[in-house]
Amino acid sequence: MNSANQYETATFGNGCFWCTEAIFMQLKGVIKVQSGYSGGTTINPDYKSVCSGTTGHAECLNITFDSSIIRFDELLTVFLKTHDPTSLNKQGGDIGTQYRSVIFYHNDTQLQLAKDYIKQLTENKIFNNDIVTTLEPMTTFYPAEDYHQNYLALNGQNPYCQVVVRPKVEKFKKEFTHLL
Repeated sequence: MNSANQYETATFGNGCFWCTEAIFMQLKGVIKVQSGYSGGTTINPDYKSVCSGTTGHAECLNITFDSSIIRFDELLTVFLKTHDPTSLNKQGGDIGTQYRSVIFYHNDTQLQLAKDYIKQLTENKIFNNDIVTTLEPMTTFYPAEDYHQNYLALNGQNPYCQVVVRPKVEKFKKEFTHLL
């Protein structure tokens, strides 16, 4: 059995957390995925205030993972390939700073790995446009309301899940079968 000292945390903002939570929950070595908010100035924000765009927070995921099974750089790859890191403050139909592409790094190692990977993607011209993902130090993570947690599993028949979330998850499964 793996000991808890191998558990690490990654925090990513890549648009609506309903779409991305379902992706990271399927990865081998991911222990827990929690939707929430980080990167703003309002204490104890709620969904309504974050959606207003006035709190400075991004919708994000706090991902607890077993680093003996999945590495941070593998999570980075999934993160950067399952949303548009070249779109400033916008993912699909969601617009505003709360939907920004952001890596909230927890330590210097995560910061350096993120810088190196973004540099590699840029040098190899993987994307047609510049990567605008920001690197911000992790401060406080505020869990989103309960109804946002495990959203796809609990609301799979919701039209948004059918049209937006499920196709994104299916595309992810095809590309990342080796990590499932």
